[in-house]
Amino acid sequence: MNDTVSFGYEDIAATEKTARVGAVFSSVARNYDRMNDAMSAGMHRLWKDKFVRRVKPREGEYILDMAGGTGDIAFRMEKSGAHITIADINADMLAEGVERAADRGVDSLVWTEANAEALTFPDKSFDAYTIAFGIRNVTDIPAALREAHRVLKRGGRFYCLEFSTTLWPGFGALYDAYSHKVVPKIGQMIAGDAESYRYLIESIRRFPDMPSFERMIADAGFVRTKAEPILGGAVAIHSGWKI
Repeated sequence: MNDTVSFGYEDIAATEKTARVGAVFSSVARNYDRMNDAMSAGMHRLWKDKFVRRVKPREGEYILDMAGGTGDIAFRMEKSGAHITIADINADMLAEGVERAADRGVDSLVWTEANAEALTFPDKSFDAYTIAFGIRNVTDIPAALREAHRVLKRGGRFYCLEFSTTLWPGFGALYDAYSHKVVPKIGQMIAGDAESYRYLIESIRRFPDMPSFERMIADAGFVRTKAEPILGGAVAIHSGWKI
């Protein structure tokens, strides 16, 4: 890993990023889902529904939902009867998810604090690995992808939902203007925190484009990799298989 990594538009020492990202998510945890609704006009719910349809969780299989925080993806999958472990490096995000699970009467989920770059699960533990809007916040993304490959069983599947770069002519400029000028103001109004949302937008702009990230997934050992664009690539579902 390089000595410096991106933190939004800023380049910082790799050793600093985990703590600084942690502070961002601790700040936004309580209002995270409200902000997602406000920023995407509710579309994030449709994207997550589509994502889970691609995962196709099945009864009895074991799924690791990495960076699962508030439980948005896990709650969508648990009705399948799969055994789901939600892992997140941020204790505040996990606490929010546990509280939401209690409110919903959902007690079948396993919640654990974990770093995507150094998982403590044994090799070949899971049938599927999911991560939604979390991989871009990881300090060492290749390490996290290698760990995803390691903890999957043979035949296991990897699915990642993440923001990317739209390919629609003209839409990119409008999206950039909205993201940089409007989203921090929404963050200030709803969460009292413009800076954290400014970082989140900047982190999207620094994330690799779809072909580049697909190559990173393949480099981690996955085969049959695929990138499925949404909104022309503003969001993408990436997938791969372990054989």
